[in-house]
Parts: sequence; structure tokens; C-alpha cells
Amino acid sequence: MASVLSNRPVAAETRLVRSEVLAEGTMGFWFARPQGFDYRPGQNGQLTLLDAKEFDGFGPTRTFTFASAPHEPELMVATRMRDTAFKRTLKAAAPGLRVALDGPDGFMVLHDDAKRPAVFLAGGIGVTPFVSMIRHAAHAGLPHRLWLFYSNRRPEDAPFLEELGNLAKSHTNFRFVPTMTDMENSRSPWGGETGVINEGLLQRHLQGVERPIYYLAGPPGMVLGMQAILERSGIPLEDVRDEEFYGY
Repeated sequence: MASVLSNRPVAAETRLVRSEVLAEGTMGFWFARPQGFDYRPGQNGQLTLLDAKEFDGFGPTRTFTFASAPHEPELMVATRMRDTAFKRTLKAAAPGLRVALDGPDGFMVLHDDAKRPAVFLAGGIGVTPFVSMIRHAAHAGLPHRLWLFYSNRRPEDAPFLEELGNLAKSHTNFRFVPTMTDMENSRSPWGGETGVINEGLLQRHLQGVERPIYYLAGPPGMVLGMQAILERSGIPLEDVRDEEFYGY
């Protein structure tokens, strides 16, 4: 496991700029980027509602990974919309909502050695650090070869699906392998992979890929399953980086 990175500034105040639905049950929120707030693709920040009028046992603070890339003028986060006071407030908020921003923090950042490919294994909203990294890699013209395996129940539930598909077409170093696990309950056509991310899926798409670094992000059960797959495949622990999304 890599050590935690932090180039933390003093907590700053920011405001909500806009929000929109990204997929069924998932919304994106854009915040003004405070002056001097720098972060690396894949890092996260802590958001605290400053004028919350509704409270519950989970409190007014959440940690979100930035889906935006550092070259973008605003900070963007994406989240599943659970029934908590924090998310009800955020969903109903008009532009101008005041939020305290603390960070950045986090170790889910792209390794420096461009000779080693990166393989991202994402479940659901766990895709956000990889969206940031891939946006940055495409913008900066990084030489890293990138693979993203992205598991969702249905296309309707998959935020960033179209954008990632377009990036795979325009960025020659990026390969995108989305897979759906519940297409029998989908209303959308799908011609891609189905089923969970497993050894067979990885072997089919990673033939000839030498010494990659693996990055895992998603629900805790999914992350544990991916860790077990990589361990059975003989991947050294130092070549695996992971982050769990608890969905609160």
C-alpha cells in the first residue's frame, strides 16, 4: 500500500455552482475552486455544509474523490444519492450553497513510471478517481498506457459511461472495458461485456500487458473480491493500490 499523500492547504470556503443527474441514483456537483487549491488526479477532499438546517447521525461532513481533473476550472464530485440529511440538503440546494473544503488527501494517484501500465478496476461510483486520472492523462498527453475495467448493474446506473467511451476512442493509450451484471433488468441495449470482473475477463483483455500497477476502487465487497483475484494471479501486494467506497 502506498503512503498517504497530502499537500493540504488551510480549509477554505467554496460554493456550489451547479448540479445534475449523471445516472439513475447518482448526481454530480460542481463547486467553485478556491484560489490556490491544487490537487493530484485521484485525490479527495472533505466537504462540510456550513448552513445545514437538517441533521442526522451521519453529520454534515463527507469525503469525496474529485472526478474533475486539475486543469479544469471547477471542482466536481459525484455521489450515489442515499437518504441522509447531508445528501438531501445537497440534492435540493440551489447554486451558492456554502461549503467548507478541506484537503486534498489520498494515495490513489497515478504512478510516475510511464513504462508500467495502469489497470483500473472500478465498481459503480468507485470510478471517480479514475475519471480524474484519465481526463488528466488525455489532457496532458501522458505516455502511460491505461486500462479501465468498470462494473455496474446496468448502463442506466453507470455515471461517465459515454464520456469514458469517447475518451477511449480519442486517447490511443486508453482502453475501456465496461461490464454489466444485471442486464435482464435493463431498458438499454448493450453489446459489451456482461458479468462481474473476474480472472477470465482480465486475462482476455490484458494479454501481453507486462508488469502493470493495479488500482481498485468500489464497494468494500468488490474491492475484497478483486484483491483475492489478484492474489490468486500472483500479483505482488506492492503493485496493488485500493480504495473503498462505503456509499454513505
